[in-house]
Amino acid sequence: MSTEGRLLGIGPTDNTSDQRTPRQRLRLIPDVARASFVPVVPARYATKPHEWDMTRTAPDRPRATGVPIEVTGRVRSASGRPVAGALLEVWSANHHGRYRHVEDHSGLQLDENHLGVGRVLTDDEGRYRFWAISPGAYLARPDIGRWRPKHIHMSISGGSSRLITQMYFPGEPNNATDPMAILMGDAFERNLGIPREVGAADVEQAYDFDIVVGGRNATFFE
Repeated sequence: MSTEGRLLGIGPTDNTSDQRTPRQRLRLIPDVARASFVPVVPARYATKPHEWDMTRTAPDRPRATGVPIEVTGRVRSASGRPVAGALLEVWSANHHGRYRHVEDHSGLQLDENHLGVGRVLTDDEGRYRFWAISPGAYLARPDIGRWRPKHIHMSISGGSSRLITQMYFPGEPNNATDPMAILMGDAFERNLGIPREVGAADVEQAYDFDIVVGGRNATFFE
């Protein structure tokens, strides 16, 4: 069995990708060594009430500026098995495209009612749900005029692994020029939220976003 893995592509005009991406093919870790990375006791995660509602900084606070949305989906393995008890950590920019982070030097407007981070656990069927403010696009590379389309970051932790992905929004004009979207090629469709009816949720828009870990139809992870 070959130990040669895939060769990762480098995103166009993306200096971060250029710095992080290996230049040689990845190699499989031998089984004996790989076993040492698996914890003896599986991780058990917990979240606090209302962490799934990112439209407010606290239950008794007003909603942030912008369009409130609901995102729902399932986390599944390559075989379709639900991943239960996984921790989803979610973060996104506010309505103006600004992150509440010390390294965001964009100068865009902050919103005192928007923290932009949340957490949720998948249930026994691998399902999850959270509310957020539909994020704004922002100018990521002023030197070349490249904008990042609106997107929501998600970190999925379960067992001994942690994967990070992004949910994009369909029909956004900056999707076509986003370096990560270009790397995905036709697989970009898997990272798009699918609009659906709001139903009884107290939001203005709703999206489904299923996350598949591994296999040919896997969600694209960073």
